[in-house]
Amino acid sequence: MNGTEKNNKVFIMGEIVSEANFSHEVYGEGFYELNVKVMRLSGQADILPVTVSERLIEGGNLRIGSQLCAIGQFRSYNKIENGRSRLMLTVFVRELVDVPPAKNPNSIVLSGYICKPPVYRTTPFNREIADLLVAVNRAYNKSDYIPCIAWGRNARFVKNLQVGDKIALSGRIQSREYQKKLSEYEVKTMTAYEVSVSKLAAFDSAEDFDLEREFTLYTGNAAFSHEDIRE
Repeated sequence: MNGTEKNNKVFIMGEIVSEANFSHEVYGEGFYELNVKVMRLSGQADILPVTVSERLIEGGNLRIGSQLCAIGQFRSYNKIENGRSRLMLTVFVRELVDVPPAKNPNSIVLSGYICKPPVYRTTPFNREIADLLVAVNRAYNKSDYIPCIAWGRNARFVKNLQVGDKIALSGRIQSREYQKKLSEYEVKTMTAYEVSVSKLAAFDSAEDFDLEREFTLYTGNAAFSHEDIRE
């Protein structure tokens, strides 16, 4: 595994809730998109977009209602909608795996660079939150731009980071619905995807943050060891 693959690792396990629809083709290899419902400890569910190669589909059962267990990466791409570029996110499957139910069904580790000034705020209930956008290097000089959200003391730490600072983090991928006003009379329900951060470190303290160990931890038997909350 090369360094860029270690910088972005995801494990998800959940129920397929949509048909696999053709997305795009690269060098003759077709890729399909589907949605997977991943449960939280709280009983809520995250509905996550997943991209999978036709080569994996041929050997797997990816029908609605089937379970999907996969290791991959959280990737971004730009899509033009109504003349404007929109950042899209997907779990890109690299491998379908067999995993016992005791495993944590939703975990991610990332290493990358702060690429926008973090936005720190508090909720009406005095909960501290910080939004950050992390650029994660990929092979062939590409990068993925991953929105992340930090809470509590992590949010206080994040608000002091600068654009260009390198960080490592672990957590889970979550989905969140919101209302977008299209006109005076029309409102559309949209879904945002982001990483809910459970642990992070800046790279002057990165020796305390081993990406491989973190991924083993979050896909190991210590299931749901990170905070399972969302405002």
